Amino acid sequence: MTKRITESKMKEEGLISLPDKNELPQHVAIIMDGNGRWAKKRGLPRSEGHRVGMEKIRKITQICLDFGIKILTMYAFSYQNWKRPIKEVNFLMSRFKRYLDKEIRELNEKKVRFQVIGRAEKLSPSLQDKIKRAMRLTKDNKDLIFNLAISYGGQEEILDTAKVLAREVQRGYLTPEEIDKNLFRQYLYAGDLPYPDLLVRTGGEYRVSNFLLWQIAYTELWITPVLWPDFGRKEFSDALKDYANRVRRFGGTKGE
Repeated sequence: MTKRITESKMKEEGLISLPDKNELPQHVAIIMDGNGRWAKKRGLPRSEGHRVGMEKIRKITQICLDFGIKILTMYAFSYQNWKRPIKEVNFLMSRFKRYLDKEIRELNEKKVRFQVIGRAEKLSPSLQDKIKRAMRLTKDNKDLIFNLAISYGGQEEILDTAKVLAREVQRGYLTPEEIDKNLFRQYLYAGDLPYPDLLVRTGGEYRVSNFLLWQIAYTELWITPVLWPDFGRKEFSDALKDYANRVRRFGGTKGE
């Protein structure tokens, strides 16, 4: 098992200069963008960009453990990505399977709880089975909750949640008056986990791309032109330091 790098060791190596732990986000969400552009710049096929991008997930998960971040949600494959060429989709699905085969035991050893959020019924039965086994194996782990968004869309999540609540009302288990924001969040894909404090987007695009639309109402955004395969410890620590210097008002006037 890989040993966790201590904060003092990271500072000695000149890798980071962390804010106080109380100033770090509890939940970080990441839109992993730029795999295709990274490959194109190097004259490589898009599949190579996706391969390197999948390997980067492992490194970023470890960085979250090093930094003491408690929840990580990563956007791996959107519901709209099903419209991509079938060859590319099949390659990505095969990489997800390989990721689970290679990484889940180590994630469990590191006390990481692994979850997939999204419309899993679109995935192949074999991939669904691997996901279920991975989630069962890691369900009691507490050092990091790692949500991987596959076949995910924010609008689709809100629709699915509304339909579940409508059925509850239809069956007489709820009344419309009982539905509020706190109840609604409990029916989201990831349940009542804390909402993201920080959303990181790589690749330089200024949009949220249908990601966690309900959850990011007051999330801080940090966008970098660095393409996902090049995103690493330095860029992540830059995002955390920037976050620590912000004042979160949540519609109020804190700090003014």
